[in-house]
Amino acid sequence: MPNRILIVEDEAPIARMIAMNLRAAGMEPVVFTDPIRARETLAADHDYDLALLDVMMPGLSGFELMEALKPYGVPVIFLTARDDLEAKLTGLTGGAEDYIVKPFQVPELLVRMEKVLARGRGREDVIRFRDLEVNLAQRRVLKAGEEVALKPMEFDLLAALLKNRNRAVSREDLIALVWGANYLGETRTVDVHIGQLRKKLGLAESIRTVPKVGYRLED
Repeated sequence: MPNRILIVEDEAPIARMIAMNLRAAGMEPVVFTDPIRARETLAADHDYDLALLDVMMPGLSGFELMEALKPYGVPVIFLTARDDLEAKLTGLTGGAEDYIVKPFQVPELLVRMEKVLARGRGREDVIRFRDLEVNLAQRRVLKAGEEVALKPMEFDLLAALLKNRNRAVSREDLIALVWGANYLGETRTVDVHIGQLRKKLGLAESIRTVPKVGYRLED
């Protein structure tokens, strides 16, 4: 079953953008632009794997809404324009899993979400794509039931593409996700590793090159 994600964001265009990207990633977003209405529905419907909450909303803050979610054990990530230390400490010490400052990149959001979801599932995280089975916990890849040996960076790059499938991801974002923000090498290293993934896993038709941007893994 897809992960069910509660989104509470009073700015409708942002809420729609997040929901669209979560659907593309295979998740099931449930959107509210009114935090009070979101709280009112919890008694009857609180089966969420994760909640993405704006902090500053009219009528009810994200901090207050998180308190309403606590009895149901729903983990929370705050999405907010507030980047002051006091707000971050309030959210994190109050029990939030993460705190992401707007504007943010969708690949970063998905990676942070995946970390929270993996902890919540309490089991090995397996992603399936065509004839591939990718076990993130064991760092193993099976193709049609046969294990394929990948180098560490190849595995991390594959995982990043899978978590962002059907979405164009820039070389710069892939470097930040796989090699880290402090990587000082050339972006061409992404191209080399993509070539290896295409060859080893038979993904020449699935990993599409997006001119002047990067790559997209297509279903």
